[in-house]
Amino acid sequence: QVQLVESGGGLVQPGGSLRLSCAVSGRNAAIYAIAWYRQAPGKQRELVAGIAGTGSTNYVNSVKGRFTISRDNGKNTVYLQMNSLKSEDTAVYYCNAAAERYWFAWGQGTQVTVSS
Repeated sequence: QVQLVESGGGLVQPGGSLRLSCAVSGRNAAIYAIAWYRQAPGKQRELVAGIAGTGSTNYVNSVKGRFTISRDNGKNTVYLQMNSLKSEDTAVYYCNAAAERYWFAWGQGTQVTVSS
């Protein structure tokens, strides 16, 4: 059973930065492709960035060049470095398997609020 714990959110001004962490615990955690998702009020959850066990990455167009996903398999942690934050990045951020068929139970998420 894999468990996911997100952290690192907070309140930041437009143009600021945050780094989110996703602690992945459980058997064979390092083999899974992991993604960061976000859900803003009144909107559907969307995949923001994903990283395979090999390290290959993908991003939604709206965050390309601003967000960077990485993983430390030794620490079983996936990170999301978010730079040049915009108000439209405000959402609850979650991590989970990159493919829906492998989704684990969702964690509590971490709130990111971009506001002046």
